[in-house]
This record gives sequence, structure tokens and C-alpha cells, in this order.
Amino acid sequence: MTVPPVLVVARLTVQEASRRRLLLALVILTLVIVGFSAWGFHKITTVRHGDGLLLPHEEVVLISSQLLIVVTFMYSGVLALSAAVVAGPLISSEVESGLLLSMLARPLRRSEVVIGKWLGLAVLVGIYAAGSAFLELTAVNWATGYLPPHPVQLVVFVGTEGLALLSLGLLLSTRLSGITGGVIALVAWLIGWIGGIVGDIGAGLQNQAIQNVGVISHLLLPTDGLWRGAVYAMEPDAVLASLRAAGTVGRANPFAAVDPPPVAFLTWVVVWFALMFTLSIWSFRTREI
Repeated sequence: MTVPPVLVVARLTVQEASRRRLLLALVILTLVIVGFSAWGFHKITTVRHGDGLLLPHEEVVLISSQLLIVVTFMYSGVLALSAAVVAGPLISSEVESGLLLSMLARPLRRSEVVIGKWLGLAVLVGIYAAGSAFLELTAVNWATGYLPPHPVQLVVFVGTEGLALLSLGLLLSTRLSGITGGVIALVAWLIGWIGGIVGDIGAGLQNQAIQNVGVISHLLLPTDGLWRGAVYAMEPDAVLASLRAAGTVGRANPFAAVDPPPVAFLTWVVVWFALMFTLSIWSFRTREI
């Protein structure tokens, strides 16, 4: 049976990425972080009040839920950085080395190259997001007996955030050098996160101009909106009630989400990915090699 060219390119991309030490370093660092965080979460259960009594389970759960959000933000940053660094030189390096000239001499369309490379790295991003989340949540559950309310949604939102950076990096890779594309994608992720915070402050202050900053940043790069979806998936009902009661302070917190992402935003995310694919294919097709 003949394997479609897209899947051949995807398999070669996975093999090429697997040969890099970056993946091995990510796996080792993740295991170290999981072990260290398990020790840290376990220490929460040994904390005592002034009267010598251990913290009740409800307080352990509350503290663990907030600490888990911070730890997940670190994983989100690692995933975004890795996706940007790997996707940046994905096409540009092979153009510069002349490798793509030999590939395109065969019956292989440029759109198949773009889709195949995205698909190969998307598999790795998905495996890392699901694997690291499983290990971390298992460690937290073992140490404290706490699990977030919606672990599946948490993995989906964090994984999609990594795929967004991967898609942006791939688009930049069709025109810019690897370092330039990777740096731009990473800076865009940071700007999008800050723009989301500014927008939430505007929503809390009921200032439409400031609120629009967040809306525009979510439209240009939806990573912050996806991160807020991950945060919402980790918040227990008691925390949500406290945040809603806090009003502006609760909404302006970058590690809190009062409401789930609206359907309109999730629909835009689908459209945004389609636009990134279309622009990447068009840009690569119209580039002289």
C-alpha cells in the first residue's frame, strides 16, 4: 500500500526531531520537575496551624489547586518555547541547506511538505502535553489527593496553545531564518499574554478601550485565551466563587479565569488555525528556492 506523501513527510519530521537532543533534554527535565513538584506538594500536607494541628483537607486542596496553576504555567511556557524553537527553522533551514530542492524534485507538492511537517511536530506536541500532564497530575494526586475538576480540558487547552505557537513558527519559517522566526513567535506569545492581562483589567474597570487591547491580542494570537481555558479547567468551585466575589481583582489576575472561553472565541481559534495553514502554504508556494 502506498503511503500518502503527507504522512511520509510527517514521519521523517518526527524522526528528525527525535534525533535532536532537545527532546531528550525535555524528557529528563520533565521527570526532574515532576519529582521535585511531588516532593513540594507532599510538604503541603505536613504544614501545621499554630495550634499544632495539620491543615484540613479542604485547605490542602485549595493551596494545591493554586500551586498547580503556577506549575502548569511553567509547562505551558516550556511547550511554547519548544514549539517556537523547533518550528522556526522547520522549513528555512532545509531551504538554506538545499535539502528541499532534492525533495521537491520528486512528485511532492509544497502544500504536502507544509502539512506533513506540521503534522509530524503536532504529534510530538500532543504527546508531550498529554504525557507531562499525566505525570504531573498523578504526582499531585499521590501527594495531596487532589485532581483538577477537568483534566481532559486542561490537556486540550495547553496542547492547543503549543500547536498555535507551532503554526505561527511554521508560517514564519517559510520566509525568515530559523532564529528570527523562533524569537518572533516567542515574543508574540509573551505580548499576547500581557495583552490578555491588560484586557481583563479593562473588563474589570469597564473601560472599553483597554478591554479592546485584550480582544485584539486574542484575535491576533489566541494563546492567552487558551491559557485562560486551561486555568478555568483547574479551578475548584470554591475558588471560582471567591474570584467572582472579588470582582475586578479576580478578573485581572493572570492566573485566574472567572468564566470558560466563550464559544465565539473557540470558533475563532478554528478559523485562526485555518488562516495559518492557508498563509503558510501560500507563502511557501510563492517563495523562490
